Amino acid sequence: MSRVGRKPVEIPAGVTVTLNGNTVTVKGPKGELTRTFHSDIEIKVEDNIVVVNRPSDEKLHRSLHGTTRAIIANMVEGVSKGFERNLELIGVGYRAQKQGKKLVLNVGYSHPVEIEPEEGIEIEVPANTKISIKGTDKERVGALAANIRDVRPPEPYKGKGIRYEGEHVRRKEGKTGK
Repeated sequence: MSRVGRKPVEIPAGVTVTLNGNTVTVKGPKGELTRTFHSDIEIKVEDNIVVVNRPSDEKLHRSLHGTTRAIIANMVEGVSKGFERNLELIGVGYRAQKQGKKLVLNVGYSHPVEIEPEEGIEIEVPANTKISIKGTDKERVGALAANIRDVRPPEPYKGKGIRYEGEHVRRKEGKTGK
């Protein structure tokens, strides 16, 4: 059995989980998330606990078992606490600012890069070298953070670029002259 899949998902106070076939809807104080899962995986809600079971030990069922449970746990955590991803800009003249809902990045290109967040995701700029992305859907928050980082990923020689908070960039030695 999958060690992740066997663990039940506890539903905190203020969060409701409803099942419609294999479509799970989770409502909480921060919002609502809906997702449809594979029809072979059995999902049950029993007194504030979500239990995920698989029909057999086939490779497909084993892989879906833990994944389904982890996604449901992330949905429950997202609508109750929310998710946050922080980025930092490192480089002379690199800065971020917010214009309305848009994020405007000046990261060494000849033009500013504008990024528009999708519905349900919020971008904050607490300092001009820090970006905070918040939302209920862990997948979408992480994807937007990765897209922002891809604008100017950190380079190994000077370490300049956009990186996740706390990310370690391996540094390389530059060329030596003769």
